[in-house]
Amino acid sequence: MFVHNDNVVLEDLGDGISRKVLAHSDNMMSVQVYFEEGAVGAMHNHPHEQITYVLSGEFEFTIGDETKVVKTGDTMYKEPNIMHGCRCLKSGVLIDTFTPMRQDFT
Repeated sequence: MFVHNDNVVLEDLGDGISRKVLAHSDNMMSVQVYFEEGAVGAMHNHPHEQITYVLSGEFEFTIGDETKVVKTGDTMYKEPNIMHGCRCLKSGVLIDTFTPMRQDFT
């Protein structure tokens, strides 16, 4: 399967965050998430494993009880059901990979 980014709808999630659901199957999913400076990804958890790659920008991420600043090129792993969230320090884009796919995103 090929997914051309230009053909994927950008979904406005509000409060300075938008996303594109890219290639996915029942077993995994790739999502591109855009953040404006100051936007907050509220603390939450889910049963999926998640890897986040910082494509651009700078973010303050909390995963469990640990908070760190990450920037372009950094990667984070989130185990299932762990609380996590972020605050965008410099506008940017994250690439999230989930396994299994997020049914609630489609």
